[in-house]
Amino acid sequence: MPLFRPPTRKEASSLIVGLVGLSDLLMVGCAGIFAFALRASNSALPGYYGIAIAAGAILAINANQIAGLYSFEDLRRFSTQVIKLSGTWSLVALLLVAASYITKTSEDYSRIWAVTWFFMGYVGMVLARVFAVRQIDSWHEEGRLARRVAIVGAGEKGERLIAHLQRMSPSDVMLVGIYDERSTRVASDILGVPLRGDLHDLVALTRREQIDEIIIALPGSAGERVHHVLEALRTVTVDIKLCPDTVGVHLPMLGIDYLGGLALMNIHRHALSGWNRIFKGLEDRILALAGLIVLSPLLLLVALAIKLDSAGPVFFRQRRLGFNNDEFYVLKFRTMTVTEDDPNAITQATRTDPRVTRVGAILRRTSIDELPQLLNVLRGEMSLVGPRPHAMAHNRQYAEIVDQYLGRHRVKPGITGWAQVNGLRGETDTLEKMRQRVEYDLYYIDNWSLLFDLRILLLTPFVGFVNKNAY
Repeated sequence: MPLFRPPTRKEASSLIVGLVGLSDLLMVGCAGIFAFALRASNSALPGYYGIAIAAGAILAINANQIAGLYSFEDLRRFSTQVIKLSGTWSLVALLLVAASYITKTSEDYSRIWAVTWFFMGYVGMVLARVFAVRQIDSWHEEGRLARRVAIVGAGEKGERLIAHLQRMSPSDVMLVGIYDERSTRVASDILGVPLRGDLHDLVALTRREQIDEIIIALPGSAGERVHHVLEALRTVTVDIKLCPDTVGVHLPMLGIDYLGGLALMNIHRHALSGWNRIFKGLEDRILALAGLIVLSPLLLLVALAIKLDSAGPVFFRQRRLGFNNDEFYVLKFRTMTVTEDDPNAITQATRTDPRVTRVGAILRRTSIDELPQLLNVLRGEMSLVGPRPHAMAHNRQYAEIVDQYLGRHRVKPGITGWAQVNGLRGETDTLEKMRQRVEYDLYYIDNWSLLFDLRILLLTPFVGFVNKNAY
């Protein structure tokens, strides 16, 4: 038996996530100290600099945690990590600047030091993720990150489970075998996964091999058999899970609730009820009002540019469906020449669209044309974050051909949304693009939280507004 064994998938993922978090803390701290040493090589680090560096490091790891940067699955997507890191580290810098302004200590700090610290800290955290991705890829190629799973049950449900795992997670799951008390009366393998014996053989396997999970795939009517299996496996040191009868059926998983001691799977939940609705309303009104005040000079300049560029009104108003399918008029800066509006037409803007004005092209590319919707938010017709409202004609068209399309109207539409920060914005010239957008919108609705809203708002300036699909 070797003195050191390779880490299991769970150990490897926890190790990498923990090291990335620790490296962020060290990179930010060391970058601040090194930046000061570059500026004043003969001076000791003053205490108030140390406080600023410590505050920056603590804020950074907390902001990264909120943004999901310490999720193992997210660590495998390097581009997503870099985009999110740009948002969180910029937010930390803004918070530190605001704190120094409020405490009237901004003059105590060197601006050159602050800029150098910001740049070096960002580069350090990106490099940490480069090494993390390389290590993940290396372990993935060696097969260490595949979850080793044993299945109890060689019946129809076990077969459906195996087919689902082979289809959805072929590289992340290693099926080590099937175990069934009826080992002499069932097939020797199912879809290429061998039958390796009964429950006694499974217990013996867990003691000589590394098994990450045991999944019980017995029908719901076999309560006594499930109880017998659990009794037989009570001594194993492996995670044991019960496969639902709905395996193979695509259902949203919104957690587990208990009723009379019975575990029930949530597949649909009323969105934004109770206090959540109040909190989101306050978030919308406060941030929308602040945005209008801060952006008022820009809004006035844009209005003037539109009037000078082409004939017509400053604003464009169009009927849209909002919460609970209620109609409202969405506001935008006008970006096209004035034409007869056909309410039944389905004509989205396309690349090099001749209707777009010179100013309009800039506004659309930067999404500044959407800013008047802050007034829609103040009026309670929209939210800052939510599914984007579509034209009435598109609602009629896609409601008939996209599953759960109208489920987007369970919440107020938003200026930005989860679909937009994931690149799903602009022209929907294929049905698949609309299906993907609806999928992301429904995910947002089912998983809403204030922190989720904050994450989307932080990402929006980097990937939501300025986007290759904005034209």
